[in-house]
Amino acid sequence: MRTDDPPSQVGNDPLSKVGDESLPPVGDVLAAIATGLWRWDNASGTVTLDAEAARLLGLPARAQTLTEAAVRSRFHPVDWNEIYGTVQLAVAEGTLAEARLRIMDDTGRRVLRTVRSRSKPVLHDATEAYELIGTLQEVSEPTPGTAARTPVTGDWRRSREAFLLDAGRALAEARSTEEVLRVAAGLSMPGFSPDGLAVFGVAGDRLSIIGHHGHQPGDDGPFSAMPLDTDYPAAEVVRTGRAVYLSSPEDYRRRYPAAWPLARRFERQSWAFLPLTVAGRTMGAWMAAFAYRVSFTPDERSVLTTVARMLAQALSRAGVAESERELTEGLQRSMLPMLGPRIPGMSVAARYVPTGGGLQVGGDWYDMIPLPNGRIAFVIGDVQGHDVRAAGLMGQLRIALRAYASEGHRPDAVLSRATRFLAGITESITYGSSGSGADESTVYDPRFATCLYVEADPATGVLELARAGHPEPAIRTSDGTVLQRPTAGGLPLGIDPDADYPTTRLVLEPGETMLICTDGLIETGGHDLDSGWARIRSTLEGYLGEDEEDGLELLADRLVQTVHGPTSHYTTGPLADRREDDIAVLLLSRTSRPEHRTDARRTVLTVAQAEPERVAGARRHLRELLHDWADDDQVDSAVLMVSEMLTNVLVHTDGDALLVAEVTGEPGARRLRAEVADASDDLPHKRQPGELASSGRGLVLMELLAGAWGVDPRGDGKSIWFELYEGAGASDGSAGGL
Repeated sequence: MRTDDPPSQVGNDPLSKVGDESLPPVGDVLAAIATGLWRWDNASGTVTLDAEAARLLGLPARAQTLTEAAVRSRFHPVDWNEIYGTVQLAVAEGTLAEARLRIMDDTGRRVLRTVRSRSKPVLHDATEAYELIGTLQEVSEPTPGTAARTPVTGDWRRSREAFLLDAGRALAEARSTEEVLRVAAGLSMPGFSPDGLAVFGVAGDRLSIIGHHGHQPGDDGPFSAMPLDTDYPAAEVVRTGRAVYLSSPEDYRRRYPAAWPLARRFERQSWAFLPLTVAGRTMGAWMAAFAYRVSFTPDERSVLTTVARMLAQALSRAGVAESERELTEGLQRSMLPMLGPRIPGMSVAARYVPTGGGLQVGGDWYDMIPLPNGRIAFVIGDVQGHDVRAAGLMGQLRIALRAYASEGHRPDAVLSRATRFLAGITESITYGSSGSGADESTVYDPRFATCLYVEADPATGVLELARAGHPEPAIRTSDGTVLQRPTAGGLPLGIDPDADYPTTRLVLEPGETMLICTDGLIETGGHDLDSGWARIRSTLEGYLGEDEEDGLELLADRLVQTVHGPTSHYTTGPLADRREDDIAVLLLSRTSRPEHRTDARRTVLTVAQAEPERVAGARRHLRELLHDWADDDQVDSAVLMVSEMLTNVLVHTDGDALLVAEVTGEPGARRLRAEVADASDDLPHKRQPGELASSGRGLVLMELLAGAWGVDPRGDGKSIWFELYEGAGASDGSAGGL
């Protein structure tokens, strides 16, 4: 054959000549360089080896065909798993499959040699079967670390595994699209790292840029809203679901001449565009651009493909979570009211903070209702559960309460009607067809709700409260003292349709602020009622008590930060788990002019005949009022005398007891005046009880402990009072008596 024959003919003759030299047969050449041939038929599960390939695998040096299992036993298990993934990637992308493999002896304990495999997949169009045709060649394993950029070294392999573990963990922890993109931008791949990233999504028939890194603001303009049929690599990836690797600017210009002018100004040298696929659907594309040339070996492609899969899963999870959060917040916003117009003489602030993820919507709510008599009703409550049904019941109950209040009913009547309403709509839920009823099924799903209803008179500050299993309100006085107000109450709504809800009356003095909230504000962070109230009290006490509405808004923010701010993780409660719950907060403050301000602390509460257990609450309430009193003995004396006076009213009369306690003066020289009134005209008389007498010591205690005391008759009953003076001891006899 002549040397000037066409090139296509030269390669057909193994003895063809180039100049004066003859090329030996291909088989002789491969044998001379210790390179074997193999073919892996995926359809039949067989592997065909020539003599040299068989020798390299530790088999007799002759051509033979073996089962896939027989050949697999000659490779190190870790290497076999890796080459299997490399082969799948090569089949998917139509590229070379290249890997370094350790050959084991018959026992599987000793490495005979290390070989390098390079193969090309041949696909069968009719089926999904494929063949791999390639070479095996013995190589020497370099010392780890001597070839950091060589993608087939054991050192690189270990670095890659560690990188993928870290990347997978970081992407799994990302909870929003923004966090996912931030994690992707911070990934440092072993041996090669892109300096430009972009994530493309699909909006209809166009590409959209979800986020990018390593570019200037505005650089994404030409690439956003591209039609999917555009000659751009990301668009092709979305259309075909196959990755595109461009290892040089020349390659980019040749394959995508229309898009090259847009990419040229970024001065990058290599690009990888990979599909973001979830559940078989391509949801977008990921671009990794490099400032230096990357050859995109099979190992490098494997890393990029794995990252792209993890990135797609993370973006999918984040998208679902964000959609659910948006649905949840939209549902809650549509059900929660806007606070009404400004109330003369009062300021109002409210907060609602959902805490569950996904569709963990809650049943917390608040409302502000103008009443026909000119007063304002404030409602706060919590429906049992954290699901869509709880949110739906919350909306229904809020509307029902607003309707009952607008009819002019008193607080006790509003809650009595509300409990019948909730019990009626939660008795059962029927699912199924509405025809003959054969396919219908009834599921019993009773729910209850806690609620606190407050009717406020802005002109006088009088508050009338009815409580249904809800946490009691707290009052912050003008001097910063915080009191948890004992309030009469009944069962939660929906438990007993015939339940009664007694009403408690109190007066909100100028400069005082009332807090009502759901239990999420108290118990979030592993707290119980006691430790939770202590945490809230410290925040309320630190409030400056401004009259302006902005001050109340600031207090609402501080309360939420106390529970959910960074410091909340260092103030967890006594319970083992850090429980989370929705939070609803409503603050009501009675404003006053500076010249009308007073430093007096004043509290009023009623102890009903039917609730003698509230005497204990009154004792606790008085201790809170005297929290900074200088003499602890005087505090104990005051608590003892108040307890005695209240108990006497409940034992010796048929009416309720009204306690009024007031602290006036400067710290260190203050005066406490406590007064208990009842509707009986019978005046108490001082007696000399015997040693075994069970009563008659009340006035004796007053004589011994009070700085001053007395009994005042009234037109509708009487009141007994005492005074204590801070800094003075027990009674010095200067005042007192009947």
